[in-house]
Amino acid sequence: MGPDFEVLKVLTELLDELSIGDYEVKLNHRKLLDGMLDICGVPPEKFRTICSSIDKLDKQSFEKIRKEMVEEKGLTVETADKIGTFVKERGPPWELLSKFKQEGSQFLENKGSLVALKELEILFEALGESKCIDKVIFDLSLARGLDYYTGVIFEAVFKGPTQVGSIAAGGRYDNLIGMFGTKQVRAVGVILDFERVFTIMEQLQKDCNQAIRATETQILVAILVDDLSLAAKIVNELWSVRLNAEYMVNKSVMKHIERAKSSRIPWMVIVGERELNDGIVKLKDVEASKEEEIPRDRLVEELQRRLSGMSA
Repeated sequence: MGPDFEVLKVLTELLDELSIGDYEVKLNHRKLLDGMLDICGVPPEKFRTICSSIDKLDKQSFEKIRKEMVEEKGLTVETADKIGTFVKERGPPWELLSKFKQEGSQFLENKGSLVALKELEILFEALGESKCIDKVIFDLSLARGLDYYTGVIFEAVFKGPTQVGSIAAGGRYDNLIGMFGTKQVRAVGVILDFERVFTIMEQLQKDCNQAIRATETQILVAILVDDLSLAAKIVNELWSVRLNAEYMVNKSVMKHIERAKSSRIPWMVIVGERELNDGIVKLKDVEASKEEEIPRDRLVEELQRRLSGMSA
């Protein structure tokens, strides 16, 4: 269960680092799901097609799913209703795991479910020790309708006002790679939906009345003389202290200003013939449209100070 733990830990760290707000990671186990279907009386050949129905529960009511399972997929009403009692089970990982392991639990009579419960216990212990289990919800309605999952399955859902559906999903698929090669390779993975995450981040910025910048560049080094080596020297000094900078060589100062404004780059370092001769640079606050001359040898120090003030 080590790789499963690591992937989930990386996922929670990534979503925390993005600072998008509250989210939860719904988690289930394919063997537990199959055990549930077996307990309910679903024929094994119908496991996958019923899983695809259950997978729609985050978008449709159980009544609609029940109708689909009975009228379109041939389950009895009794079997469908049994499934309904199971898929309502949702809650904190340890709480639900304890319930499923209690004496009399039907899961204890199913071989696949027993394997799943033991694996989940190991996983929950690791997630607890790494301080990220509070982000996880054990949810028996999570099915991940794709056939290739063989173990733990999970799906991250944003809980804020911007409704985008799941923002990440994944699980264990031990047989998938072997389908395309000569060797079976056990694997677990996750995919992040960047488009949906960007939608959330854009809305958060709009809600905070923040303009959305087209680039992470903080400084435009504007060289007004035809000298690439000069541009390289100055921008490299900024890169070496991890400042996000880019350069442009053009004799027209307005071209540089247009570039900075269109990309919302907050600072410009302007260097022309006069600045070179006087040993200075012009530091321009683009939004405030204010310029200040500073000694060339103080450029890096001054930019670090000002950018530090912006992020404080």
